[in-house]
Amino acid sequence: MITKNYRLIDRRDARPTIYYRLYTNKGGGKMEDNKIRVRFAPSPTGYLHIGGARTALFNWLYARHYKGTFVLRIEDTDQVRSTEEAVNVILEGMKWLGLDWDEGPGKGGEYGPYYQMQRLHLYQKYAEQLLKDQKAYYCYCTREELVKSREKQARGSKPLKYDRHCLSLSEEEKKKYEAEGRKPVIRLKIPAKEIAFDDLLRGEVTFDGGLLSDFVIMKSDGIPTYNYAVVIDDALMKITDVMRGDDHISNTPKQIVIYEALGFDVPKFAHIPMIMGQDHTRLSKRHGATSVMEYKKMGYIPEAVVNYIAHLGWSSGDEREIFTKEELTKEFSLDKISKHAAVFSMEKLNWFNSEYLKNMPVDSLTKMILPFLKEANYIEKEEGLSPVKNEYIKEVIKLMQGRIKNFSQFIDYADYFFVDKIDIEPQAFDSVLNKEGIPGILQALKEKLSSLKCWDEESIEDAVRKVAFSLQIKGGQIIHPTRVSLSGKKVGPGLFEFMVVLGQDKSVKRLKEAIEKIEEVKKSN
Repeated sequence: MITKNYRLIDRRDARPTIYYRLYTNKGGGKMEDNKIRVRFAPSPTGYLHIGGARTALFNWLYARHYKGTFVLRIEDTDQVRSTEEAVNVILEGMKWLGLDWDEGPGKGGEYGPYYQMQRLHLYQKYAEQLLKDQKAYYCYCTREELVKSREKQARGSKPLKYDRHCLSLSEEEKKKYEAEGRKPVIRLKIPAKEIAFDDLLRGEVTFDGGLLSDFVIMKSDGIPTYNYAVVIDDALMKITDVMRGDDHISNTPKQIVIYEALGFDVPKFAHIPMIMGQDHTRLSKRHGATSVMEYKKMGYIPEAVVNYIAHLGWSSGDEREIFTKEELTKEFSLDKISKHAAVFSMEKLNWFNSEYLKNMPVDSLTKMILPFLKEANYIEKEEGLSPVKNEYIKEVIKLMQGRIKNFSQFIDYADYFFVDKIDIEPQAFDSVLNKEGIPGILQALKEKLSSLKCWDEESIEDAVRKVAFSLQIKGGQIIHPTRVSLSGKKVGPGLFEFMVVLGQDKSVKRLKEAIEKIEEVKKSN
């Protein structure tokens, strides 16, 4: 149960305190409260980013751990920036991550609708109640008047806040302003009391209510402000726990005042430290963080992304890092969330993804890679491939499986398996192939490989070693030029296993083409 206590604190001004102590079992186990209801409430003004995805994941895990309800709500009151496309991107991102919601868009639920713009009548209803109870009032001040008021206050020593010019307007004064064409906003009357609450992660947090301005809850166009709408929604949707980034902590006292004014139960709050870049500045694209759906396009596995973002501020308490979603659900609890900011690392995300790729069955991996091969025009279709082609792709994937971080990298690294004629990297050509004696080495190897009756690693390695011995050169002097000739790159998988997959005909053909290219460059010089 949520317990609300009022008390006086020994302070100079002896202001009464609005005090909320919110009890919970943070370590897991049986909850004493009613069934957990949490929500993720993104604004469709952009994509679903890593920070938002982590907030969604933590709420999802919390709900699933305690067998509660996970609600998805779309906060679309910003009519200038909110778009249907952004809504779809958010929903797609949630689905791709496997964060299914129990109530929300496409699901419905007892407490809908789940789009704020479809709930305007509710915000208006409770605003009228606040006006009736004299806990809110109409404000007709113009932007210019508000600026002048702030400038005047700035010359003094008092905190900048609304001067309550419109708090006690008479009906005649209101009519006069309305006759001038002024459309009022609605402001909440803030009591001069200290506001304290127990954050589930931070412990007791206090704010001086006397420093809060009478903020706007309804704009002149009838659209609610964020802090007002979120309270109405959370209260009516019976949200029990609000888990969000700590950039929202300054919103909490404002929201608590609204809960109190309307007589709503106050949910528990847990403010999670923000995710920072490696330079400890606010996370952005320059740190590698981008839209969740961009990670899909780059070829990351959703399970790996979920596993990684779960570790951005949470730890199981031991050294283990790879978890299934079911294991994360079982292990998740608030007392394992760090009180310090997490640091985003593309290197660590790549590590997680590569671990998943290494251990994935090749058939599953092939199915996921086929769309990337088609997009790169390496195959014409994803389905109905010939058995030979399908087996060839699987062999390439097996060869590269332990060497790639994502599917985009697979396309970049393994391109030479899927083209007829390769482009040799200029730096590789200059430093490895464009040297005296290389054409002769490649020619000798080409002739030896052409005569092989068995095309396997052992036979290929034996042929390479014999050519090196006959030419009285070291293994590296033949292996490196051969690799560049066959792949166009200086690095790659083991040469002999690579040649097995590439095939005898292609290997011999590319050696011939490399020799011709070297001779052509020599002639042009």
